[in-house]
Amino acid sequence: MTFETAESMTIKIWDRSAVNHTLETLVHDFSRRANAQKSDVAVTLSGPNTFTLSLNTSGAAL
Repeated sequence: MTFETAESMTIKIWDRSAVNHTLETLVHDFSRRANAQKSDVAVTLSGPNTFTLSLNTSGAAL
């Protein structure tokens, strides 16, 4: 499952062993598309095995 807008992306990762690698790849791709630094991308746990990536508009890195 993937839900995507220009400012956020929500993805469900079923394989727990792939979470870190998958999130690193997604942050890299998302920041490139948004023309932003990787540190400007916030990753939150939004449900069971579900993560949301969004642009950190406050300017502070998470």
